[in-house]
Amino acid sequence: MSARDPLRAPRWIFRAAAIYGVLVIAPQYFLEARIGRDNPPPITHPEYFYGFLGVTLAWQIAFFVISANPVRLRPLMPVAVLEKLAFGPAALILWAMGHAAGTTAAFGCVDMLLGALFLLAWRMTPDVEHRS
Repeated sequence: MSARDPLRAPRWIFRAAAIYGVLVIAPQYFLEARIGRDNPPPITHPEYFYGFLGVTLAWQIAFFVISANPVRLRPLMPVAVLEKLAFGPAALILWAMGHAAGTTAAFGCVDMLLGALFLLAWRMTPDVEHRS
């Protein structure tokens, strides 16, 4: 991969997002009780908690896959933006209403930044289907 590789940035964006996501999400599988203590009330519906973690972790794997072949998987990039927008704005709104901790808002901001970077990666990646 040379410095002139037009796919270098999109690959890096999705790979970095995937690594970050795995590092942030995977440890939470072992933190259910602590999260309940540190951010009361305790988790009363663990199926939603673990479901959220599972779906989120699956998306991190999708980001790794996109990073491996951004041109072929370019149509999936706007969906990845939506994945980030599903949490980011909601986290900020909940924090503003006093229903979430500041750390939740901070992670929401990270998700919105990643969503913007995903959009940038989409714009930087050639659309081979629409070339003449």
